[in-house]
Amino acid sequence: MRKNIKLTALAATATALTLGLTACGSSSDPSSAKADGGKADGGKADESKPLVIAASPSPHADILNFVKDKLAAKEGLKLEVKEFTDYVLPNTATEQGQVDGNYFQHKPYLDDFNKKNNTHVVPVVNVHLEPLGLYSRKVKALSDIKAGQTIAVPNDTTNEGRALQLLAANNLITLKEGVGTSAKLSDITDKKGLEFKELEAATVPRALGDVDAAVINGNYALEANLAPAKDALVLEKAEGNPYANFLAVKDGNQNDPRIQKLAKLLNSDDVKKFIEEKYQGSVVPAFGTPAS
Repeated sequence: MRKNIKLTALAATATALTLGLTACGSSSDPSSAKADGGKADGGKADESKPLVIAASPSPHADILNFVKDKLAAKEGLKLEVKEFTDYVLPNTATEQGQVDGNYFQHKPYLDDFNKKNNTHVVPVVNVHLEPLGLYSRKVKALSDIKAGQTIAVPNDTTNEGRALQLLAANNLITLKEGVGTSAKLSDITDKKGLEFKELEAATVPRALGDVDAAVINGNYALEANLAPAKDALVLEKAEGNPYANFLAVKDGNQNDPRIQKLAKLLNSDDVKKFIEEKYQGSVVPAFGTPAS
């Protein structure tokens, strides 16, 4: 999940979240983008209407805009991209039919969101992976991180667990056995003298100068002009990684012909080349069917 923030009162009320990921407004008002072309009740979609997709600005909206500008017309697809700067509104807008789908998240996050909010958003096709990374403005190498220093981590359920697993994999902490990606600070059995600061994922890059190091999501790193492949002290490994970001819709809209066209384009050789050339390893293609 390749974007900065504070939960809006609307998002907090509508979703009753404890995810704490991000949330302030989007750059576009989702209520102005009523997406009634796809029918979650099984009705036929109106293919003449634009397909409206909610997306984080980078890399998600960048990839979608490449499809919109370079590929969509050949498939007879009218694509509209609505940018959101949080991890809550894209799913609530998809659930409520204000957009036709979204592209910003990975499966562990979506599973957690659906469970907590009784929403019915489902993945359609994997597109890319944004390796989570540990960054610092104060130390130059992983070995320079010492007892007494403070590391900022995302405070939402899935990304905090993911961040702690990254730290454990690099011997900065020790976790309880079997906690997996749901790990919390209370699951750390040996902090090795480190202190931790929990922040909304989107605000972590802005705190980078105030802590000794920070675990930052790939999309937010890019927005903060960090180059994960070169600036991170350490990055997640791509192989076997469950955090591929995908196109998602409300359950029942998977077979909308416009969604199928977009899914095909997002897994095309043209998009693969675009991702590899633009992001130089900071974002990597991860095409295919999402895990169930």
